[in-house]
Amino acid sequence: METKDRSIELNLLKTARGQIDGIIKMLENDRYCIDISKQILAVQALLKKTNLEILKKHMNSCVKDAFEKGNGEDKIDEIMLVLDKYYR
Repeated sequence: METKDRSIELNLLKTARGQIDGIIKMLENDRYCIDISKQILAVQALLKKTNLEILKKHMNSCVKDAFEKGNGEDKIDEIMLVLDKYYR
């Protein structure tokens, strides 16, 4: 398996981390609950986007390699477990 460029995922997670720090400050400063909730939803969206990027790269590398070697079904099962949790 080749080394993957993780810059997209890292940037998304760093942005989410910055937003989480902002949410903590909002809570400490007793900001309006709806504003806090909106920021939490924004972080959740970033985390979902990051996870989809990771899964996409996983499918284009690990899953592809496994199918080329004839054992891709296990990788499909792994992805299905993740997606099952994702959609709950």
